[in-house]
Amino acid sequence: MTRIFATTRPATAGAFLMIFAGLLFALVNTIVQWGTMKMGLPPTRVAFWQYLIATLWLVPWMIFKTPDALRTKALPKHLLRVGCAVIGVQLWVTGLAHVPIWQAIALIMLSPFFVTVLASLWLGEQVSAHRWGAVVIGFIGGMIILAPWSDAFTPHALYPVGAAIFWGLTSLMTKQMTATESPATLTLYLLMLLTPINAGLALDAGLGFEGSTAGLLLVGAGLLTAIAQYALARAYSIADAAYLQPFDHLKLPFNVGLGLVVFGYAPPGSLWLGAALIVGASFALLRQETRLQTA
Repeated sequence: MTRIFATTRPATAGAFLMIFAGLLFALVNTIVQWGTMKMGLPPTRVAFWQYLIATLWLVPWMIFKTPDALRTKALPKHLLRVGCAVIGVQLWVTGLAHVPIWQAIALIMLSPFFVTVLASLWLGEQVSAHRWGAVVIGFIGGMIILAPWSDAFTPHALYPVGAAIFWGLTSLMTKQMTATESPATLTLYLLMLLTPINAGLALDAGLGFEGSTAGLLLVGAGLLTAIAQYALARAYSIADAAYLQPFDHLKLPFNVGLGLVVFGYAPPGSLWLGAALIVGASFALLRQETRLQTA
């Protein structure tokens, strides 16, 4: 794959890798939802094995390729960042055990708006009226998808929203730490610290590896997670984030399509209205961020 991309234009290769990663993550979400919702596997156990297997695939290769990546002077920050990521993972997997995949994936797209709010409240960053407007529109889109006024509303739908908040915190810390830490270091410590923390959270449900079909699902989820993480990192290493953003939003139709085929989840028309507001507002945020960086 690396040799092929070496002879391909960066923009084309980056777009392909972003789409490929989105498709793989959609497959992972479908596998996780099937294991938790249909087979009754505890979400904490699924999260543990998914990321353990991904770590076993990725970490040795990354250490071999970039041995200096293990050096860090910011271990406490890594621990805090990974703690936020773990909570996000647990909330996400638990959400997939209870709500349709289309609703979960649409709500997780609120994460960039939480980053803006948290940057203002936590870091004291100045947020323009334009950016606040984008946040409000994004949250309106989220409320349309969440529909707390509907009889079909379930509190379980708040799990993906919680995941979006904690993944927003993780993104904010990642942005801060890139000033002193390399992308390889950030990825390595994230993966290596995720496993023991996930193991602790899964103790009550048990860490036993499921046999037969359930075991194959866990191995598949872990392997696909590893490949998707690599494809995502590779995409961002060869193309600009602003250019890649439209391709990242393809994860929504991928997840909706798989949810329809595998589970028979037919999303209501309100999904597309809410998603349109979220996607449009996220592009407005991205455009404003790009302008600030080039000013």
